[in-house]
Amino acid sequence: MPVGENLLRSAKTIAVVGLSSRRSRPSYGVSEYMQSQGYRIIPVNPKEAEVLGEKAYATLEEIPVPVDIVDIFRQSQFVPEIVDAAIRIGAKGVWMQEEVVHEEAAQKARDAGLEVVMDRCILKEHRKLAR
Repeated sequence: MPVGENLLRSAKTIAVVGLSSRRSRPSYGVSEYMQSQGYRIIPVNPKEAEVLGEKAYATLEEIPVPVDIVDIFRQSQFVPEIVDAAIRIGAKGVWMQEEVVHEEAAQKARDAGLEVVMDRCILKEHRKLAR
C-alpha cells in the first residue's frame, strides 16, 4: 500500500508550501502533476502572486478554503512553524517531500490528529496508487 494512501484518496485540496512558478523547480513539476490528477493546488509562497493558474498566498492562514494536505517543499528547519500553521487551519495531513524530515514536528502533528508523511514524494506515492 502506498504511503499516505488514505490521505491521497480523501484529499481534494493541497496547499503547497514553497511552490515556485519556476518550471525547473521540483515543486512546480510535482504540483502540476497533482493538479492534472484532479487536486486543487493552492500555492503558499510570499514571493509569488499566482502559480499554475491559482492565486498564491503568503501564509497557510490566508487561504480562504479548507485544506486537506499541506505539502511542504521547504527545508527541514522551517517545518515546525508550517506544522503549527497546518494544525491551526485544520488540515487533515502534512506531507513532507523527499529529504524534508523533522521528527518533533511530525509527532506534534500526529498528536493533533493529522496524518503525517515524511521524506516521501507525493507524486511518486500517487503514481503507485494508479497502478
